[in-house]
Amino acid sequence: MKTCLRGGALALVAGALAAPAALAQQPTPARVTFSGYVRDASTGENLIGVAVVHPASGQGTSTNTYGFFSLTLPAADSTTRLLASYLGYQRLVLPLPGNKSQQLTLRLQPASSELQSVEIVGTRQEKLAETTRMGTANIPLNQIKAVPALFGERDVLKVLQLLPGVQSGGEGQNGLYVRGGSPDQNLILLDGTPVYNASHLFGFFSVFNADALNNVELVKGGFPARYGGRLSSVLDISMKEGNMQEFHGEGGIGLIASRVTLEGPIKKDTASFIFSARRTYVDVLARPLIKLASAGATVGYFFHDVNAKVNWKLGRRDRLYLSAYTGRDEFYARFKDKYNNGEYSEVRDELGWGNLTAALRWNHVLNDRLFANTHLTFSRYQFDVGIEDKEVRRNPGGQLQTDKFTLQYLSNIRDWSLKSDFDYVPLPDHYIRFGGQYIWHQFQPGAIQARSSDPDFNPNFNAGTRTHAQEIGLYAEDDYKVSERLKVNAGLRLNGFVVRGKLFPSVEPRLAARYLIGTEWALKASYARTTQFIHLLANSGIGLPTDLWVPATPRIKPQKAQQVAVGAARNLRLGGEDYELSTEVYYKPMQRLIEYREGASFLGSADSDWENQVTSGKGWAYGWEMFVQKKTGRTTGWIGYTLAWSKRQFPELNQGRIYPFKYDRRHDASLVIIHQLSPTLRLSGTWVYGTGNAITLSRGRYSLGYDWGEFEDYGPRNSYRMRAYHRMDLDLSQTRKKKWGEIVNSFSLYNAYSRRNPYFLYFREAYTDVRGNQQPAGYRQISLFPIIPSFSKSFKF
Repeated sequence: MKTCLRGGALALVAGALAAPAALAQQPTPARVTFSGYVRDASTGENLIGVAVVHPASGQGTSTNTYGFFSLTLPAADSTTRLLASYLGYQRLVLPLPGNKSQQLTLRLQPASSELQSVEIVGTRQEKLAETTRMGTANIPLNQIKAVPALFGERDVLKVLQLLPGVQSGGEGQNGLYVRGGSPDQNLILLDGTPVYNASHLFGFFSVFNADALNNVELVKGGFPARYGGRLSSVLDISMKEGNMQEFHGEGGIGLIASRVTLEGPIKKDTASFIFSARRTYVDVLARPLIKLASAGATVGYFFHDVNAKVNWKLGRRDRLYLSAYTGRDEFYARFKDKYNNGEYSEVRDELGWGNLTAALRWNHVLNDRLFANTHLTFSRYQFDVGIEDKEVRRNPGGQLQTDKFTLQYLSNIRDWSLKSDFDYVPLPDHYIRFGGQYIWHQFQPGAIQARSSDPDFNPNFNAGTRTHAQEIGLYAEDDYKVSERLKVNAGLRLNGFVVRGKLFPSVEPRLAARYLIGTEWALKASYARTTQFIHLLANSGIGLPTDLWVPATPRIKPQKAQQVAVGAARNLRLGGEDYELSTEVYYKPMQRLIEYREGASFLGSADSDWENQVTSGKGWAYGWEMFVQKKTGRTTGWIGYTLAWSKRQFPELNQGRIYPFKYDRRHDASLVIIHQLSPTLRLSGTWVYGTGNAITLSRGRYSLGYDWGEFEDYGPRNSYRMRAYHRMDLDLSQTRKKKWGEIVNSFSLYNAYSRRNPYFLYFREAYTDVRGNQQPAGYRQISLFPIIPSFSKSFKF
């Protein structure tokens, strides 16, 4: 029976893939098609999500991820004009010749930065109430850059944590916990290439440099069929493509890091490039102080990022892109003791982790209604620890002799992927997407290598086991306008994962719909089934690089989830200003989640087989979200609130009883306000509140005698709560115009009223304080960040 079902599903997808190609060959003499690209007039950058509308008929479409659009109209209706509008750009009205299909390039002029232009309200874009998509957030980059930041470092992931349904792991952390999920359940794409570890500085900063980005979209639910491989969310980030008209640059100098971005034409209107780099310099500033404090010691930490992209316009129908990203964190400590006669001993410790991604992309317009994107990508995440102990001594003959021992731990995951996506727009009421992907995975959860100058040294360490796996996905979806009130997005995704000779098939139906009530209100509903074939073994909740990526195996099955959501959306106009209101209720059961067994850890374990260290269980997440956003005007921002529950159950943990997930947070609220005081002065602020994290504490301590030591009696798992978390951040930025460009000076306050938020708790025995008062035994709170002022300087030329 299962074979028949899978065969039927394959036939359905095959038919969906074949239908557009067949339809594309059929003539439609009574209709004409206008297609092409929408670009920034000053830079040549493709614009994503631009509304292209034919006012006479009311028909419209929007540009895809690559700036392409296609709009088919009856020939009799095509003799008027097209209207293109996009937030932050002037509206473009283009007369149409009629009765003849054409390829067009629409160039939108950026809105002036003067204050009167800031007040202009965006024109006809697809309204929130009109789209079928649910649980999707798109934050304009100018808002991302305006939100106050820790140490002046603008961070995409920290801004996304201010959205309903998205939580941080803890104070200052940039991990995303979306609707009760964990960080490994987020598919993070940079130009279509997965990024496995998106954190710098042990989770305090993300790997994304906002100056190099073009678009940021987060999908929390109602996943379209084109996305697969994760349970909780998709973060789709697109890089800029480079200015095709003029050479430009921008950058910034902050307390701990500096950045620069350069872009310009290689050949005007034909090819362009963009290059962006960022590095911290805390290690350089602190090095003299460390040497003064400890002679012979060198300790430091830094991270760096490099983004690069080149694109060629091969012709009207073809464009080629080559992009790459590399980023790495390095912690190092070197201690050297010098003796007489040239003798010395030296110890070197190094800890490093980072990502490397590369992508070759080919865009091809097959015909006026069919667009193809072919993507060849490589992604690698690697973590390594190195220890070297060297001693230089004089042998009995008086010659210097070197004894050296080195130990290295290595863990990585590598992906090679080939993907083809097709966008087919036969009529304004249909937007069909279909395609397929093949991924070759290589996992190396951990390998230890040891070398010594001692010829008798014979190590017996875990040499590491490489596991290879293959993943295949096919999908088809149609965004179909059934009537003026009803619009449906229906899709199907087929996945297969092969590892150690075992095939894991997956059939994933996707459905989303909206029903208009009047002209402003819309009721929405969605359903999605998802499968995840890779797991993250986490020793802690703060995203340390020691976390290990491992595949599903015949013993450890793939994770699965379903998500149902129901909600409403409305476009509001109050006092001449536009607002978007959305509210959703969701329910997400999850199966085959994995956790370490009690007391188990892959690192330091005598058992090198990670499959013996984990146990499998299930989870539930459900809640209610409310979101009000304003994207235009002198004052912009949003208000978000989440009421949520997230639970777990593992037969071998907590005596098999249900317990709260570590990041179960009952109430989560955020307020973001960005106000343009004048054309050159901007004030922004955020306020967040969240129920305290769930933790496990001991209920008591007892001793079995002097020789046996002290034991702790722990209560149920995650049965205690830390104090509630709340914080306010402020930022004041001033822009100064120069002949060569502009400078922005920003002063910010993180944790403006210096709230002592809990970071972790520890137990302390009874003691007598400095005033002679007896303090009882109990748990004490550690807070991480008090009020932190910072200053940064940004520039553009």
